[in-house]
Amino acid sequence: MAKKILMIAGDYVEDYEIMVPFQAMLSVGLEVDVIAPGRKSGDTIPTAIHDFVGDQTYKELTGHRFAINADIDAIDLSGYDGLYVPGGRAPEYLRLEQKVLDIVKHFFDADKPVAAICHGIQILTVARVLEGRTLTAYVAVGPDIELVGGTWKNIPADEAIVDGNLVTSPAWPGHPAILKEFYQLLGMKISI
Repeated sequence: MAKKILMIAGDYVEDYEIMVPFQAMLSVGLEVDVIAPGRKSGDTIPTAIHDFVGDQTYKELTGHRFAINADIDAIDLSGYDGLYVPGGRAPEYLRLEQKVLDIVKHFFDADKPVAAICHGIQILTVARVLEGRTLTAYVAVGPDIELVGGTWKNIPADEAIVDGNLVTSPAWPGHPAILKEFYQLLGMKISI
């Protein structure tokens, strides 16, 4: 039986940070359900592309439409083996949704694998699951991690940090690293 992964998304999730891991996880045989508050299976959400063009922060460009394939109110969390939290602008408001926070807490309480990238860590800070943890995130989220008792590490964007059941990466260049570590946390072995 395939392992089942839950992804939390919302309007203006970072395009690469949802599209790439979603497709990569499907390609290795994982079943991936993507939920979004206020959306049902078959609805779509807009994504955003964050690009660095020499300004003090990233520029936000229009991405693609992404199809939600599960209903947030109909999921049974006990049936999932892991949680993946992409970044972008969506986590800024998703962290205000109690249902989203309860989902995150479930995975930490059950010690199930959790992967979070870039601004996705904003949801984890508000869920109060980072105390005593060492992790990374987009540089602007670092102070939030420290405020909730975590230790933030500023690492290259193509790397990842594992602390127990949690793997994090600062941004989408870290997809190979975060996915490799997430697969290991799930107990998967990929060979050629």
